[in-house]
Amino acid sequence: MRRTVSTGSPWEGVVGYSRAVRVGDVVHVAGTTAMRDGTVVAPGDAYAQASVALGIIVAALAECGASPADVVRTRIYVTDIGDWEEVGRAHGEVFADVRPASTMVQVAALIDPDLLVEIEAEAIVDPASPAGI
Repeated sequence: MRRTVSTGSPWEGVVGYSRAVRVGDVVHVAGTTAMRDGTVVAPGDAYAQASVALGIIVAALAECGASPADVVRTRIYVTDIGDWEEVGRAHGEVFADVRPASTMVQVAALIDPDLLVEIEAEAIVDPASPAGI
């Protein structure tokens, strides 16, 4: 069974992507930024952008019957590796007790020049847990 979560973006159909996809017990959350209604939230603030992106990820996980506790891997892309502590602090606020495998790398650019961070997540849902669907 395949379940998808929409981003609500008009680009979703053109580019061909979903915010999240659940197949069986595995949930993949696509690269997520601090973009709301086509506008970048908190330009210049890596911590705030990471927090917004993580909030969107947590909501997508919930739509797929998962939670942050189910996350086994995150990938973090930053435009300035000097922001690692701010971004890491936001990540830790969500995943400090979970401690998924995680990677953070610097990239040349994201889709909008005001975006500083993009985050992906993968989760495995225990089908016996109350969140399992």
